Amino acid sequence: MRNSGGKRRLLLSQWWVVLLGSLQLPAAAGGSGHVVRRMRGFDGPLPFYLETGYVEVDEQHGVQLFYYFVRSEKEPGEDPLLLWLSGGPGSSGISGLAYEIGPLQFVDAHGYRGGFPTLRYRPETWTKVSNIIFVDSPVGTGFSYAKTKEGLKTGDTKAVKQLLIFLRKWLHDHPRFLSNPLYIAGDSYSGRIIPALTLEIHRSIKLGEKTFSNLKGYIAGNPLTDNQFDTDGKIPYFHGMGLVSDELYENAREKCGGKYSAPLHAICAEAVQAIYNCTRDINQQYILDPACPDDDLWSPKTVAETDGMSRVMLESALLASKCTESLYSLSYTWGNDETVQESLGVRKGTIGEWKRFNHELLYNHDIQSAVGYHSRLATKGYRALIYSGDHDAVVPHVGTQAWIRYLNLTIVDDWRPWYVGGQVAGFTRSYASGLTYATVKGAGHIAPMYKPLECQKMLIRWISGDSL
Repeated sequence: MRNSGGKRRLLLSQWWVVLLGSLQLPAAAGGSGHVVRRMRGFDGPLPFYLETGYVEVDEQHGVQLFYYFVRSEKEPGEDPLLLWLSGGPGSSGISGLAYEIGPLQFVDAHGYRGGFPTLRYRPETWTKVSNIIFVDSPVGTGFSYAKTKEGLKTGDTKAVKQLLIFLRKWLHDHPRFLSNPLYIAGDSYSGRIIPALTLEIHRSIKLGEKTFSNLKGYIAGNPLTDNQFDTDGKIPYFHGMGLVSDELYENAREKCGGKYSAPLHAICAEAVQAIYNCTRDINQQYILDPACPDDDLWSPKTVAETDGMSRVMLESALLASKCTESLYSLSYTWGNDETVQESLGVRKGTIGEWKRFNHELLYNHDIQSAVGYHSRLATKGYRALIYSGDHDAVVPHVGTQAWIRYLNLTIVDDWRPWYVGGQVAGFTRSYASGLTYATVKGAGHIAPMYKPLECQKMLIRWISGDSL
């Protein structure tokens, strides 16, 4: 009888393990993150799958990177997986999710009348055709945190290493996406991180790691790439856009020999300064917009310390600038709301004030140029999409085109317009290496903020393997 009972208990325990395993399968297939179904500011349930969570990337210092994951609205099991890195460094993943390419957007700030910010669905979202992970990277950005001060020290190279760990662990926790085409993507400052991370993933593949075996390429929008190319492109850009006179431009070109990033003598420096004096009051992010207040002015701390001015009064003053970037102000109220943080599964007490953009990172800018990474990747067979909003003075298309020319790639589809709705949406050129370059006509530094439909169409065509 004892043996029979023991066998029954053994069989029962084995059956219970199998049952638990079967019950856990759906969670393992989708990941162990926190599913967000409703969010303060959005009317009704979210019409897309949103998951948030943390991934530990440094056990010694307890570094946890926070992410927002949105499944593709088309075929999540087959559509590409994008890891999206916003700029900065220090720009939260909410920038990508609610301002750039994601399915959320804050209601136009110009119509804002105070109260809690309203969110709505963005039909031009890139999640129409792709799964996207928006990550708060590097540590200290958004809701990402570390348990020690040492863990908060970061930089370009360290961010690349931690993102590699992040993606490896995330994919292991979401095995259903291991077979999806993988792309590393982002814009602005992440232009220095994207190619470095892509090359690091390539090296892991060569060492036999199968986690990243479906890496297909990368995407970089208005990418900060190299100080010389990016800065040297500014002055000819200012001239080409009619922002400085022929005389000022010719004087600088003659005195500096076309090299403006590090003036070799006082005469060159003086000529460059004369041009910057003319353009200093222009909105560099989007030269057609009015100048916009600094991001820090929108934080709750700044509002609280403003004498004689209520939050609503300050927000109204900031939003009255009518620059597109004024939309950023709404995220500070949203991101610091306890109800929002609870719905996102944010761990209490891990950060202080939430900022869309953290200017106070302990950051080492140790990748001075990403050109070498692009050059090496061009020989590896990966696809690349580099795009520029042509009204951006932060990283002008002139400098971006210059470093692409420096790669000396073979052109297979020369400079031509590309269209959306029968209208010219920009200009493009493609290379034998798999690199496609495109301008987005009328867009600023964060191109999808200004031309969401055109950027969505660009992504859909390129990701499908079609020409723009």
